[in-house]
Amino acid sequence: MKNITIAIDGPASSGKSTVAKIIAKNLGYTYLDTGAMYRSATYLALQNNLTEADVPALLEQLAEHPISFGKAADGSQAVYVGDVEVTHPIRDNQVTNNVSWVAAIPEVREELVAQQRRIAEGGAIIMDGRDIGTVVLPNADLKIFLVASVEERAERRFKENQEKGIPTDFETLKKEIAERDYKDSHRKVSPLKAADDAITFDTTGVDIDGVVNFIQEKAKKIIDKG
Repeated sequence: MKNITIAIDGPASSGKSTVAKIIAKNLGYTYLDTGAMYRSATYLALQNNLTEADVPALLEQLAEHPISFGKAADGSQAVYVGDVEVTHPIRDNQVTNNVSWVAAIPEVREELVAQQRRIAEGGAIIMDGRDIGTVVLPNADLKIFLVASVEERAERRFKENQEKGIPTDFETLKKEIAERDYKDSHRKVSPLKAADDAITFDTTGVDIDGVVNFIQEKAKKIIDKG
């Protein structure tokens, strides 16, 4: 049986992280949340009042407070910046609305991509983000690109925020997601796009189980070929 690398890309709230976590658990693979890494870098930038002009200072912060993953008491994934757990703070609206400019900084991407590639070297890993199949893991065994309508993605994020007690206006959320799509797909460095050899799957109207089953089926074919 072969240990493979799986890359899942797609825009905000397309279901990447949710399905990647479930598949990792089902296959006994390691899940690497690249989005959480960029959110953590954004958290550090905001905490230290840094802007696009402060790249050396931000890289210094990343070196002093390395991003790592652990397990929370309930078994879910916890995210740390140095010794501080930031699992929930990195999901607030301020971080969400600033992550695009931080993720567009070439030096920040270079540093985080290097970390991600090192972790993926052993295989048996599933990684999700916006440029995994195109930049981070161009040789991944399976590449999936998830899409969904802005309306549906806004509904998903709205529900998530309600459950977490984060106050959110639905129409504002729709606008923010559309703006983020534009920023992510038009940035000069590692723009959001499907790799040439990726399988694109529209998750609009498809439940989580349906998406998980679709990807797992593709993965198991490759694993069984070994």
